[in-house]
Amino acid sequence: MIDIAITLQQELEQAGYVRLPGPGLLDQLGIEAADWSAFARSWDALGTDLYMADGGRYRRRRHATFSSENGNFARKPHQPHFQSRDYNPLNGDVQRWFDPVAQSTIDNAVMQSIFAFCARSFPLAGRQHVELHQFRIEARIGETGSPTPEGMHRDGVDWVFVMLIERCNIREGTTRIGTPEGRELGEFTLARPGDAVLIDDRRIMHGVTEIHAVDAAQPAWRDALVLTFAAETK
Repeated sequence: MIDIAITLQQELEQAGYVRLPGPGLLDQLGIEAADWSAFARSWDALGTDLYMADGGRYRRRRHATFSSENGNFARKPHQPHFQSRDYNPLNGDVQRWFDPVAQSTIDNAVMQSIFAFCARSFPLAGRQHVELHQFRIEARIGETGSPTPEGMHRDGVDWVFVMLIERCNIREGTTRIGTPEGRELGEFTLARPGDAVLIDDRRIMHGVTEIHAVDAAQPAWRDALVLTFAAETK
């Protein structure tokens, strides 16, 4: 694990982001099928995001915050998610309260393994403010699902971990990577459960294209886990 973590940190330093294939990552984390199933099914209990400035109701989510240091994660009292309009021109400058992530989801072996993996893989220094987001983006009849309606963006943190949990009856949803200066660095699709990307948010812009239902008569969604890390200032 230590050598892999060092390799990931070197790749992050060179490229600013690293893609990880799901099957290999889940195997590396020692994820059991039963734990993954329970973890993934927790996305079925997300509340509607009522803060979308575009009026959309295509996004469901839960949110939790933690303080982390030396690989130890302590949950903080529930608090709103806040981003400046400098980073989120659509929904920024608003305290957004979402339903808390269920403690059973946090205690699940999958989440604990992901915490440990991020602590090893990102070059973290000192105490970190960590935010955990569960997202479900739905593609409905007459309403396109947009994972990042704000477009190409940075989150205003230091490090970002994104993992695909499930794609159901959708097409597109392509991840795009670029620089703040507008240079395109690549695009790819997180397609399999566990597919992930690590991002240096200080250097890299990222976004995901809209999703569309393959069969418009059937439910369609994209589930993702997002963790962000930022050095605590107090």
